[in-house]
Amino acid sequence: MPSSFLRIALVLGLLQAIGPFAIDMYLPALPTIGSSLAASPHAVQASLMSFFLSLGVGQLVYGPASDMLGRKKPLYFGLAVFALGSVGCALAPDIQTLVAWRFVQGLGACAGMVVPRAVVRDLHTGAEAARLMALLTLVFSVSPILAPLFGSFLIEWSGWRAVFWAVAVAALLAMALLAGSLHETRHGELRLQSSVASALAGYWLLLRDAHFMGLVLIGGFGVSAFFAYLANSSFVLIDHYGLTPRQYSIAFSANAASFIGMSQLTGRMIARFGMVPLVRAGVAGFAVLMVLALLQNLAGVESMWPMLALLFMGFGCLGLVMPSSAVLALDAHGAIAGTASALMGTLHFLIGAAVMGSVGLFVDGTARPMLAGIAASALLTWAITHFTLRDGPAFAK
Repeated sequence: MPSSFLRIALVLGLLQAIGPFAIDMYLPALPTIGSSLAASPHAVQASLMSFFLSLGVGQLVYGPASDMLGRKKPLYFGLAVFALGSVGCALAPDIQTLVAWRFVQGLGACAGMVVPRAVVRDLHTGAEAARLMALLTLVFSVSPILAPLFGSFLIEWSGWRAVFWAVAVAALLAMALLAGSLHETRHGELRLQSSVASALAGYWLLLRDAHFMGLVLIGGFGVSAFFAYLANSSFVLIDHYGLTPRQYSIAFSANAASFIGMSQLTGRMIARFGMVPLVRAGVAGFAVLMVLALLQNLAGVESMWPMLALLFMGFGCLGLVMPSSAVLALDAHGAIAGTASALMGTLHFLIGAAVMGSVGLFVDGTARPMLAGIAASALLTWAITHFTLRDGPAFAK
């Protein structure tokens, strides 16, 4: 594998990981933040939801901006806004201020979510794009493995505010990495073809593309299952099952490792089975396992270990789906890759925020609302996959 291929994957993956790092590092601190700021679990979850909302909506701007201005300028701007928002979060005196600064932080972080996907499409298509996207996922997925562990150490050492100081420093380091390690992939002649009007026309084109929207919804409801886990797992595992923040971070990291490990098999499995059959199989396994997790809870099985085992296997299946569905969605829209990536990211995060908020309405201290939200998302993912990919479009073997 060429060293330049690995270098691009490393740089893009690290840029993508900045925003998720700001999520995963503070997950072990959610109960502590509630106690520190005298806030309810639902109010603390609002700080997570506001981040996801801005992370989604902001992509609608960054995507077209990266088509018009090039890929690097929006990344610099986003990292600067993210650093500012992180400082605001670190100094927040109450939960309302924290929620507001988390929104600002998300507006910066979304640049790192949307632009790297467009860079992948600038450089590659088809199986090569899927391979690069899987490598991005590998680097990007270091965040949910290491960030909770790192966050738990920071929280024990210096309190929850230290998490936000740490990610502010990470944003500054990312700027230096961007300056020295990534060349511009959106060339001048292509930028001249992009404008606000062309962006709006691009969004309208994409919204009317049933195949694109179906693939976006597959990824959106797939990732929303993980968002439901993000928002609720610390309360369930720490408050309900009695894990320490350190133990929780290990349990959370195990699920992330499952997702990563399976995502890295996509290149080989696509070559053998085809991209569409792989997505179908991954979605089916994900739905079956998540429904089983809910059914065993409804049957009165309160043990933590069967639940964690099913989540581990289910999120592994999801790892087969996410990179491939993103490549399938973007492949036909190379001329407006930034705009297409932005719309995909926006819808993913808005769907995730909606699922997160819906599950939050039913929080009762047990795992049941979380598992119900995950199972419902998994079933919707399966249903949408059935209708979107039933005719076996491009990359089917």
